[in-house]
Amino acid sequence: MRKYFSLFLLFAICSSLFAQMNVSGILDTSVSMNVGAGDSPEFLCGFEEFANIRFQSRMREKGVVHGAVNLIAASGSYAAGMAAMGVNPIGENFITAIELERLYFRLNGEYTDLDCGLFRLPFGYGQVWGPSDFLNPKNPLKPDARPRAILGAALNWYPNDDLKIQTFSAAPRNPFAFNGEGWLMGIAGDQHWEKFSLQALYSYEMPIKVNDLQTEDSDSSASHEVPAGVPGSKYGIHRAGFSVKADLEAGFVMEALYTYNHEEWIEKGDSLLDGLSFSIGADYSLLDGDLILLAEYLFNGNSSSTAKDYGGDFFNNHYLYAGLTWLFADFTNISFAVICGLNDISFTPIISLNHELFQGAALTVTAQVPMDRDLFFDDGNRGEFGPIRPDDMQPLPLRFGSYFNLSARIRLRF
Repeated sequence: MRKYFSLFLLFAICSSLFAQMNVSGILDTSVSMNVGAGDSPEFLCGFEEFANIRFQSRMREKGVVHGAVNLIAASGSYAAGMAAMGVNPIGENFITAIELERLYFRLNGEYTDLDCGLFRLPFGYGQVWGPSDFLNPKNPLKPDARPRAILGAALNWYPNDDLKIQTFSAAPRNPFAFNGEGWLMGIAGDQHWEKFSLQALYSYEMPIKVNDLQTEDSDSSASHEVPAGVPGSKYGIHRAGFSVKADLEAGFVMEALYTYNHEEWIEKGDSLLDGLSFSIGADYSLLDGDLILLAEYLFNGNSSSTAKDYGGDFFNNHYLYAGLTWLFADFTNISFAVICGLNDISFTPIISLNHELFQGAALTVTAQVPMDRDLFFDDGNRGEFGPIRPDDMQPLPLRFGSYFNLSARIRLRF
């Protein structure tokens, strides 16, 4: 009897809580087809059902609790990617996962607000590369990727309507660091004028000490190395930068973040520019806004915020993004973009068609065609954005790649 009473009480409490919540979200149904390159199968296909369910509940007049959960069911090529991350099979013909994406509260005051928990902490105004957004750098090859959250807190102060000063702190990148190693803290400020905005940013990441698992017989040069797979430095990491946007005849964006890692710069002899990630770009609209042009350049220093193994996704130094979007009907647009690695002359054209089926439902079809010099001349000059990455970018026994990617997605909003 006590068991049934407890279940009834739990059901009553949950019903009361959900009655006070606002629930919304998206439901994506996606299919994909890939023509494999290298050691990949000649043909790959996949099917995925993805839901992002968001909820919020007010705490009287001073606060709001936010949350979001991802529900995923996948098969084929989508399932292979999930299995590589350790997801186990659940159904007969699919695997599934549940992921907590957001869970935080916001307290509102007259001139301040506080966010605390698992939430998004964005920086910078860049549309494509996002050097300042070092906690979750953008990747233009995955434009629909939802930015991940950090576990931390941010206190915002608004001295006036156009100025925001923010102090923030985030838990270490290594979730098992219980002694404060790798803890991150910083300050940022945003000032807005009529056609101009400026953001300044500084952060410090606490040092990571010697790996306690090393033995006395370990090589002395390795005794100062940080634990494998955990970004960080035994000296701590300083990051400072700015982001600027201007709305003139065209929209202009410039963004830079410098990462000072004593271990990389002094001990490994890196150049002064290796810690710099810098982007500059512009967008312009024509034909009464029906045609939008966008271009953005990135300089990616070898140990900067956008570099591979330092939080980013890119191996080379110079990149260019150029794209256009044409709104040729009230509910339909087509986009064409090229992402180019200038160092190794590799590039990926991307074509995307978007059509609103009805209110709250949209169809998106996207095609990507990786290209490099080896594809055309068969001379072994493989590039970062080509069908098969060079060996130093994919140090595996097998070389996986793709000549052509096609995906279609129906998104429902509720």
